[in-house]
Order: sequence, then C-alpha cells, then structure tokens
Amino acid sequence: MIMNSSSTEASQAGPGTSQAGARRQPSHPSPALWTGVYLGALLNIVMIAALVAANRFPSLEPYALERNAASCGLFVLFLLIPVIRFARRPAQMFAAGFTGWVLFVAGYRLAGFYFPNLFQVLRTPFEALLEGCVLYGVAAVIFWVTGMIFEVRRHALAPRSHPVHPAVHHRS
Repeated sequence: MIMNSSSTEASQAGPGTSQAGARRQPSHPSPALWTGVYLGALLNIVMIAALVAANRFPSLEPYALERNAASCGLFVLFLLIPVIRFARRPAQMFAAGFTGWVLFVAGYRLAGFYFPNLFQVLRTPFEALLEGCVLYGVAAVIFWVTGMIFEVRRHALAPRSHPVHPAVHHRS
C-alpha cells in the first residue's frame, strides 16, 4: 500500500480536523509576556538612571527630593502599564506584571554588585520580589472580583425553573 504525504498528514491530524489545520503554525508569544518584558526593561532603566544620578553625580545632591520624586513617579507610572492594558483580563495582568517584576528584580540584584550598600539601604531582592508579586496579585484579584460583580449585575444568576402563574398568590 502506497500512501502519499497528504494522506499521512491527514491521518496524523486526527478525526474532525481539516488537512489545512493539520500543520501547526508557530505560536506567537502572548501579549502578556511581551508587556512583561518591556515593563522589566523600563523599570530597570528607571532604576539604573536613579542609582547613577544619586551615586555618581554629587552636583545633583541639592535636588535629591526632586530627583527621587521624578524617579518614583516614573516607576509608578510604568508599574501601571499591565494594570491598564489588561484591566479586563486579570490573569494576563498578573502574568505581565510578574514577568516584568522578575526581570526588574534580576536587574536589581545585579545592581547590588555595583552599589554594595544597596540592599542595606533599601531592601533585599527577595523582599522586592515578594512586594511585586503581592502588588500585582492583589491588583489582579481586585479586578477579577470587580469583573465578576459587574458580570453578575448584568446577567441573572440563574433563570427560574418554572414560570410563575399570575393566578398564584405569593407572599411578600
């Protein structure tokens, strides 16, 4: 029995699949992953700029409050990117935030090699990792519960099992 390659592919794809769908297309990384990668890069850029400005430019010391406020403002603004982008998809919000935060903590750990007192002045990388996970976890849960509340308010929980007859009196 001679089989050509198209019949072999169709038989390997399984019943109910078309021949065109038998070949797997390469999967693209999820938007949450890419958002997390970009978030991690942005957070590391802000961190490095703040550390360099604080430790290598003594002329900026009179403007320490403004410098720190600007870096904190940028940091918070970038932290909100996954929250805003995936407000209706809490699982992707958490995945993007967690990915970005893990990349940030890796950069923070590396920065500790060049700035030896960094972990004594601020926090350890493990504490920073826990803070980010809790932050994005709580945000994802809040958005998930809020979405569930809006969904319940929009649709009835369960339809009545039998219609109420208008002649039957119900107690109020």
